[in-house]
Amino acid sequence: MRKTVCLIGRPNTGKSTLFNRLIKEKKSIIDDLPGVTRDRIYGIANYENKSFHLIDTGGIDLSDENFNENIKMQAELAMDESDVIIFVIEGRSELTSNDLLIAKLLQRSNKKIVVAVNKLDDPKHDNHIYDYYELGFDAYIPVSAEHNRGIKELLLEVTKDFNPYTTEKNESILKFSIIGRPNVGKSSLVNALLNEERLIVTNNPGTTRNAVDTRFT
Repeated sequence: MRKTVCLIGRPNTGKSTLFNRLIKEKKSIIDDLPGVTRDRIYGIANYENKSFHLIDTGGIDLSDENFNENIKMQAELAMDESDVIIFVIEGRSELTSNDLLIAKLLQRSNKKIVVAVNKLDDPKHDNHIYDYYELGFDAYIPVSAEHNRGIKELLLEVTKDFNPYTTEKNESILKFSIIGRPNVGKSSLVNALLNEERLIVTNNPGTTRNAVDTRFT
């Protein structure tokens, strides 16, 4: 059975870029605009003989903007579901109040935390990781998701306690999509079918941006 790992961090630290890099496909939408990712996005990541579910989440933000409380709730659900949490911070800026808030949330989770110090494109900047030790975690990995730097080291740290993955029984799974114009209730219908708050629901058109996959029995 696959373990589960999630990516947590404030907006614009490169979580979706890292997510796409780890699952080796362009699944999460990437944009310089904060708040593009809102719902939990799932994929499968593989490293050597290990395989795990990976969850991308929206950026946790203290401000009182639209969707921030919904995004935080979705991120907390991902944290609860995960065996390991990758805390993604931006290695080219100082710690923010959002980073410190997230660190407190993670410390209460009792999960293994790996800090990915992202956007360190050049090895000469790797010493910047020491600036973030005040967060209080054990494992800090300098990475550049955009330039595929430090990804092997990150995967090694994340999966070092995982058992080798044995292929699950091949089952025939029917796939179907829910399609419609904005504000007809697609997300509400998905949540009703799943009997959980899987998707953020608001009256604002365009709340759901990524294609969101989930299993349904």
